[in-house]
Amino acid sequence: MSNVTVIGAQWGDEGKGKIVDWLSERADVVVRFQGGHNAGHTLVVDGVTYKLHLLPSGVVRPNKLAVIGNGVVLDPWALFTEIATVQQQGIEITSERLRIAENVPLILPVHVLSDKAREAARGSSKIGTTGRGIGPAYEDKVARRAIRLCDLAHPATLADKLQPLVDHHNALLRGFGATEANAAEILQQLLEIAPKLLPYASPVWKLLNEKQQQNQRILFEGAQGIMLDIDHGTYPFVTSSNTVPAAATSGSGMSPQAVGYILGITKAYTTRVGSGPFPTEQLNADGERMGERGHEFGTTTGRKRRCGWFDAVMVRQAAKITGMNGMALTKLDVLDGFETLPICVGYDYNGTVLDYLPAAPEVQAAVKPIYEMMAGWGENTSGIRNWNDLPKQAQEYVRRIEALTETPVALLSTSPKREDTMLMIDPFGG
Repeated sequence: MSNVTVIGAQWGDEGKGKIVDWLSERADVVVRFQGGHNAGHTLVVDGVTYKLHLLPSGVVRPNKLAVIGNGVVLDPWALFTEIATVQQQGIEITSERLRIAENVPLILPVHVLSDKAREAARGSSKIGTTGRGIGPAYEDKVARRAIRLCDLAHPATLADKLQPLVDHHNALLRGFGATEANAAEILQQLLEIAPKLLPYASPVWKLLNEKQQQNQRILFEGAQGIMLDIDHGTYPFVTSSNTVPAAATSGSGMSPQAVGYILGITKAYTTRVGSGPFPTEQLNADGERMGERGHEFGTTTGRKRRCGWFDAVMVRQAAKITGMNGMALTKLDVLDGFETLPICVGYDYNGTVLDYLPAAPEVQAAVKPIYEMMAGWGENTSGIRNWNDLPKQAQEYVRRIEALTETPVALLSTSPKREDTMLMIDPFGG
C-alpha cells in the first residue's frame, strides 16, 4: 500500500499530530480532509513545540507538499494567523508548499456569531462546541449557500452570493437577541484577504491524482475522532463532519482505493473534551493523575480533558466502522506507576451486557463499564524505543489491547517527541 490514512479511534486528542509528523518523513504529500481550526495537533520536534489547527502536520518537514482538501471548512483569517506563528518558528509556508482546494467552503465572521449564540442558548445542554463557526459553515455548505475559495476570484458576483448567507444567520441571531452581522463589512473583509488567499487555490483533486500517477506517497490526516463522527459518534455530542476514512476520498477528490492503509490513533487510556457520555471516565485521583501526567489540555481551546480507562469496546467498534488495518498506540508512558490498569471489555445496561455502544443517547449515558483488570508496571517507559526494553506487564497490556480491539498495534509511542516511536508494522508497506 502506497498511501496511509490516519484517523482518531476515540474522541480525538489521541496524538494524531505526532504520528502524522513521524509518518510524513516517508510521505510526499500530506492532506487534511475534514474539520476546521477546531482541530488541534501538537508536535514536538527538536525541543520545539508546534501547535497546528488547519495546517497539515507534515508542514513542519521540508520538501513536503501540504494540502487542505475540500472537506475542510477554512477560516482564512485563522489560517494566516497560524501561518505567521509557524513562520516565526522557522517554518516557511509558501503557495508552492501549501495548496488549498479551490472548492473549500469558508468560515466567515457570521458563522462564529451564530455558533456562539446557539451554544449559549442551549444553556445546560451545551454540546461543547469550540465556538469557531465550524458547524454553521458545514450547514451552509449542505444548504448550498456557502462562500467557497473560488468565489473570491469573482468579486462582481460575491456580494450576491454573500447576502442570502448573512440574511439566514441574521434571522437566527435576531431570534436569539444576539448582535447581527453586517454583510457589507464581511464583503470588504473578503475582498481584502482574497489577494493573499487565492494564490494557494488549486484543483486539489487533479493535483492529488497526478501525484498518485507519479507513484508519490500520500498521507491523509484526519481531525477529531471516530466517536465524534456526525453519523457514528455519540450524537449529538459530535463534530459536524464525517471523521471516517471514507471522508478522505470525498474530502480530497480521490477515489476510495486511494485511502491505502488505515491507521487508527489510540491513546493507551481514554480522554474526551466537552460534554457527552464517557463510560470509563474517572472523576477521582486516577483521572487527575492521567490528566496531569498526560498534560491533558486541549490544543485548540485549552480546556481540561476528561480522563478515564481504556475502552476496548469503543475502540473495537471504531475499528469495525472504519476498517482499521492497525493502530498507533500513544502515551503508554502516562500509565507508568499504576498498580492495576482496568480495561473496559463490555457495558452493563440495566443488567444486560452489551458488546457495543448503541446509538441512543439515553443508553450511552446509562451504560456502566465492565472491567478486566491488568497488572500495571512500576518502571519508567518514557522514551523507550525498543519493544524488548518495555516491562513485561507493559507488553502484556499492549497485547491485550490488540486482542480485545481485534486490531494490531503498528506504532507505539512513549513520549511526545518525534523520535520516541516504535515501528512494529510499516503502514507504508516498506
